[in-house]
Amino acid sequence: MRRAAMIAALLTALALTASAAGSAAARPAGSAGKTTITIWVGFTGHELNVMKEVIAQFEKTHPTIAVKTVGGISDDKIVASIRSGTAPDVTQSFSSDNTGAFCSSGAWIDLAPYMKQDHLSASLFPSASAYYTQFKGTRCALPMLADVYGLFYNKALLAKAGIKHPPRTIAELAADAKKLTQRDASGKISVIGFNPFLGWYENAEAHFAPMWGARWTDAKGKSTLNTPAWRAFLTWQKQLVDWYGYDNLVRFNATAGDEWSASNAFERGKVAMILDGEWRVSFIANEHPELKYGTAPLPTASKKLFGSGYTTGSIIGIPKTASHKDEAWALVKYLATDTKAEVMLSNGIRNVPTTRAALHSPQLAPDPQFATFLKIFANKYTTTTPITAAGAAYQELFGSWTTKWQAGKEKDLAGGLKQVDKQIDAQLANATGGGVP
Repeated sequence: MRRAAMIAALLTALALTASAAGSAAARPAGSAGKTTITIWVGFTGHELNVMKEVIAQFEKTHPTIAVKTVGGISDDKIVASIRSGTAPDVTQSFSSDNTGAFCSSGAWIDLAPYMKQDHLSASLFPSASAYYTQFKGTRCALPMLADVYGLFYNKALLAKAGIKHPPRTIAELAADAKKLTQRDASGKISVIGFNPFLGWYENAEAHFAPMWGARWTDAKGKSTLNTPAWRAFLTWQKQLVDWYGYDNLVRFNATAGDEWSASNAFERGKVAMILDGEWRVSFIANEHPELKYGTAPLPTASKKLFGSGYTTGSIIGIPKTASHKDEAWALVKYLATDTKAEVMLSNGIRNVPTTRAALHSPQLAPDPQFATFLKIFANKYTTTTPITAAGAAYQELFGSWTTKWQAGKEKDLAGGLKQVDKQIDAQLANATGGGVP
């Protein structure tokens, strides 16, 4: 699974969708014959084949429904189809950040009536997934697999450096990063202990935030970047950037290799420890099975938080203009709540299942490296980012500022964060943004 970027015109497009698009009538329950519905998903290649296998099982248990599965779909295609009245019956998005836009615009229908009808409760899902599939009381989506972030570490490199276990605290992470770093005769980084550069691979502010217990908003939905937790994170991050040297990190990143290929720097032994998602387990098995590595929760600023992390995930819903809503609901319900379906998807794609029952299913393929992420996902302190009508735009505002911060172009940490808080508050107010996860 990949997290899709927030498309620039999503809010505008969905606003137009809500006012301009009509709802096609669903086939009456009990009509004769077989109904064909279409689902659009972001998966491609092997992952798409796994999805089709699971949907084939759905067709066996729902003989009056045939499903056409189309892969490689992005959110901009979903929005365009809804606006034009040509949307499929079911859509899947990799970006839970867009839930607020889909729900608030009415582009995806409210699933609450269907859930009530079938006696389903949001308590089926861990709290983070239950949160990022609704917005202000409208549950327009259900979770279907999750991404969970943790620490991957190279066992051989740690052993060579005399490090007996992966770091558990922020201080240990910095100390180990320095100890594990290797430079060539010219002083260039040949192996990096831990890359602190924001924007490199999965190094996003949102993914680091739970390590410090940093929160994006308060109970009133106001931005809270200028707070001790965020300041502690950015101070730590900048100190490590400065220790490596900003220009040295830029050079290393330029030759690190593509994140989504076999040239990935961690897989090639060029990075000793890395923040990454659970899918990396499958990538390593397919691309570099010889790599001796381990997984662990990310180090944290307090003992209470250790074992937790950041999660996001795929969302699945029914577009307003879907032609066969009842049949679409049957498929959504199956993919999101059926334990066997969730386990098949998790075993095949190596993403984390998103129902409590599937998380504890004995049918999950045993893998100690992957099991780490199941535990992180279930931790009560694991969190996600706020769902707002502005999507991920508030994260993009923050990212623009941190890019300048790590380059040394911003010197006033508290003052800069205070200014970004004001910008985000204005942005969320204009988009009627949301509150605390």
